[in-house]
Amino acid sequence: MPLDLTAGPVELTRVICDIESVSGGEQPLADAIEHAVRAVAHLEVTRLGNCVIASTNFGRAKRVAIAGHIDTVPVNDNLPTRFETLGGVDYLWGRGTVDMKSGVAVQLALAAELDDPRYDVTWLWYDNEEVSSDLNGLRRLADERPDLLEADFAVLGEPTGAEVEGGCNGTLRVDVRTTGLRAHAARPWVGDNAIHKAAPILQTLATYEPREVDVEGLTYREALNAVLIRGGVATNVIPDECVVHVNYRFAPSRSGEEAIEHLEELFGEHEVTVADLAEGARPGLDTEFAQEFLSAVGATAKPKYGWTDVARFAALGIPAVNYGPGDALKAHADDERVALDEIVACETGLRRWLTAR
Repeated sequence: MPLDLTAGPVELTRVICDIESVSGGEQPLADAIEHAVRAVAHLEVTRLGNCVIASTNFGRAKRVAIAGHIDTVPVNDNLPTRFETLGGVDYLWGRGTVDMKSGVAVQLALAAELDDPRYDVTWLWYDNEEVSSDLNGLRRLADERPDLLEADFAVLGEPTGAEVEGGCNGTLRVDVRTTGLRAHAARPWVGDNAIHKAAPILQTLATYEPREVDVEGLTYREALNAVLIRGGVATNVIPDECVVHVNYRFAPSRSGEEAIEHLEELFGEHEVTVADLAEGARPGLDTEFAQEFLSAVGATAKPKYGWTDVARFAALGIPAVNYGPGDALKAHADDERVALDEIVACETGLRRWLTAR
């Protein structure tokens, strides 16, 4: 489906949301985006897999990166999109409207419109953000073409309700394993029940008090939860293994290694195996670029509790913030919907920042 980049960000949101792009199936949308931006005279376009990069090269003294992922979590009877009004607020309802195709639509509209920005801009639309970090398109760019990510400041269009959220929590997933001895369920005394031995793990999680941590003036809330549990081989067999899968969201004041050490201390008598780790990112709001951005968009800085790809920019030494339309509490929800006025507000804010002289 051809994209009309002059249609405005609300209509663009509707169109790109209706191009289904669940993680791993982004090619049709990436193709549509590539075709549309290649027709814009002031943009130089690069395609890497299902990542589309469109850059201006006006020789400005500074360059900014503005990025958004084009994949979504699976659809659950919430496409095609529809407009609706609730409590006097106009919304666009459907998968991807919040996370984060409305942000992508704002970026696409401005990428086509702004042919004389105050900075050179690298616009980045990438795949596989909603799945394992080893598949993430921005990670692939960092590994294979780091030159395409070079910038003095970055903005990620994740949903923030048109406010600015600095940095992000890190995320760590581990398997906490107990072992026992199989036996017939009628004679449990000759075995050792691994599921029963998981009780202290669950008790530790149930009584854990997450920290609230001040980092550069923003208060990050941590979280520690069991998210999966598996064990048992048959209904008449005492299980010899149980695995509790634990997710730890840790404040950006703590490194990934420190987060691992913390969980090893909590569950020290059990085997702890790291399944996935993504470092957090400090806010970086004390930079001149960040202060200028906050002033231009007229937003108040808040902490980002979830993990986002601002951490990838931070790892490259590039200060980055989250700024996009949509209530993050509606991300991934079956009734996912974005307020139209937030889409307009973000477009207005980004345009003001990129065109101010």
